[in-house]
Amino acid sequence: MKSKKIVFFCQECGYESAKWMGQCPGCKAWNTFVEEPVSTVRKSTGVTAGRLTGRAEPMLLKDIRLDEDERKTTEIGELDRVLGGGIVPGSLVLVGGDPGIGKSTLLLQVCRNLSQDGNSVLYISGEESLGQIRLRANRIGTFNDKMQLLCETNLDTVRQVMERLKPEVAIIDSIQTMFSEEVGSAPGSVSQVRESTNVLMQIAKGLGITIFIVGHVTKEGNVAGPRVLEHMVDTVLYFEGDRHASYRILRAVKNRFGSTNEIGVFEMKESGLQEVANPSEYLLDGRPENASGCVVACSMEGTRPILVEIQALVCQSNFGIPRRTAVGTDFNRVNLLMAVLEKKVGLHLASSDAYVNIAGGMKMTEPAIDLGICLAIVSSVKDIVIPDGLMAFGEIGLSGEVRAVSMAGQRVKEAKKLGFDTVILPEVCKTSVEKPEGIQLVFVKRIQDAITYIMKK
Repeated sequence: MKSKKIVFFCQECGYESAKWMGQCPGCKAWNTFVEEPVSTVRKSTGVTAGRLTGRAEPMLLKDIRLDEDERKTTEIGELDRVLGGGIVPGSLVLVGGDPGIGKSTLLLQVCRNLSQDGNSVLYISGEESLGQIRLRANRIGTFNDKMQLLCETNLDTVRQVMERLKPEVAIIDSIQTMFSEEVGSAPGSVSQVRESTNVLMQIAKGLGITIFIVGHVTKEGNVAGPRVLEHMVDTVLYFEGDRHASYRILRAVKNRFGSTNEIGVFEMKESGLQEVANPSEYLLDGRPENASGCVVACSMEGTRPILVEIQALVCQSNFGIPRRTAVGTDFNRVNLLMAVLEKKVGLHLASSDAYVNIAGGMKMTEPAIDLGICLAIVSSVKDIVIPDGLMAFGEIGLSGEVRAVSMAGQRVKEAKKLGFDTVILPEVCKTSVEKPEGIQLVFVKRIQDAITYIMKK
């Protein structure tokens, strides 16, 4: 028998309630409850009883063996880096991002590489027809007979097909289009997304199938549906970047099998997404020559040093309240650094408009770029051209001191590899950095020391 009832779900954590509440008792979020009609189906107890007849026995932790070659490589180095070295069998990976940014294209390339390595792959689409997927596949390359397609949105049918074929890798595009007949609400609702993810998680763990789930995002950039969706999966990947720009950034915000500090950089081309092996060289391409207000800084993304160009423009304000704008970095951090320059260095910035930009569209929030932001602002105010071969990094404190940053040696090596001849860095990093040949290291203790050095240059 089937009976309908009305329940309320929290969109943040999935908390279920029989009545609407202003604040969620689970996650304490306000105004997150939505009304969902739910149909419950009473099943015979045969299946349940059969599941409970098996006796579960615990195992000793030391007796559990791990295979060294358990991970499978996708043949896409940037994706393997973000995943932590490759895909883990039986894992559930959620891929989110703006429409048209390249989620389906990247996963289709993954399917092509895995199928060519002899892995059976099943691509399940609820948004595109078989003909549309074939047109996109023709752009990417040739596929072999290990790649199978299925256009279906019924979760029960999807489950039956996966249990019959038992593919090694499956793609669900997308989770918002899947629906279960046991849940009476529409596809994409809180209850449907939660139920669909729960079923897919059981399939992944029970059959050892690696499942990639494509998730739609809201206008705030979060995956649509309940927040519990991100808690249920093993890995959450986000595509960042402007869909009209040529490059994309893949970032892991959750990873049970690796670090969440790594990023992957891709460039969109006609044949699909292509890896950018050296993002620093890519981002520094087209730097202006003999222009004031420009300096190169270094930020760490996981274990990868990335050199970016910081641009600053400071001009006299025509308004009573000067305008401040920051693109690619924290706006409040820029205001803090400008206050340090005014108080400790003596620059008069209270009546000036200030615009700070990280060229290339990258978003950097690491404090190591503080020194670069300060030098760019000083260069624009004094109209001084900083030499093209100079790179700077270091965190700035409120008293004007240049504080230590992590992995200083790797930042210096990256600067040398890209042809820089001078690096300004904190003095406290002197013991942790080995000086490479052909590059000058300028150790500074306070921001005034770095400004004095560029004024002399």
